Amino acid sequence: MATPQPDRQQRLPDLAQRRVLICRPEPEASRLAEAFRAAGAECRTMPLLVREPLPETPEQHTLLQELDNFSHIIAVSPFAANLLLDHIDNWWPQIPLGLQWYGVGSGTSSVFARHGLKARQPKQGWTSEALLELPSLQNLAGDKVLLARGEQGRELIRQTLEQRGAKVSVMPLYRRAQPYYPPEQVDEIFGSFRPEVIIALSGETLNNLNALAPDHHSSLHRTLVVVPAERVARQAENAGFRNLIVPNGLDDQNLVTSVASTLAARS
Repeated sequence: MATPQPDRQQRLPDLAQRRVLICRPEPEASRLAEAFRAAGAECRTMPLLVREPLPETPEQHTLLQELDNFSHIIAVSPFAANLLLDHIDNWWPQIPLGLQWYGVGSGTSSVFARHGLKARQPKQGWTSEALLELPSLQNLAGDKVLLARGEQGRELIRQTLEQRGAKVSVMPLYRRAQPYYPPEQVDEIFGSFRPEVIIALSGETLNNLNALAPDHHSSLHRTLVVVPAERVARQAENAGFRNLIVPNGLDDQNLVTSVASTLAARS
């Protein structure tokens, strides 16, 4: 299991000369790298997922035109929320009133907030499981729910809400793909730079990381890897990773603080 986080109230050291590899998609990777560099870390980015917006479809147009018929609008990520709002802007000069908006985590909710929409989010946690604990998503008989997400992904939200009586419409807005990196770049990262910490904030990112560097598994599986939830930590353990933490939050500052806390405790 992932290592529990030390008490965040203790004084944290900086990350001077610590080597951190960030495998998030862009632009999040570069933004997070700046936060780690501000704490003194040597930082590289190697996104292991790229997200490609999908072309609009007639099915999407119908859902967007009928937006005011929905009771609940859920986005699974900030990227999904941004794309959804872009599409809504094309069809609705003013967003319909009476909709309940939801973000799986604070990052997604903040996207809605920037558009003047008050979004609900889990009080604790940032997973689909945590979102599904919200009281307003318990009794949904006949309610229409719009779920904005990627082309493929976990079915937990859709399946659970349908079991609770909701009529769920899934709107796939983007697809994820694994980028290509030449072998010499992979060897330079894992053989020369030799990260002490790797940020891999999804199960798919973790799978791509494992597949990317088979010649470096011995060291890679001992490296401190930051994963987003215990579910992904279990997946990582099954794939051979042995040095894992789940951070106190997925925003940039919490990621930096969680890494610093863990390294300090282990020193």
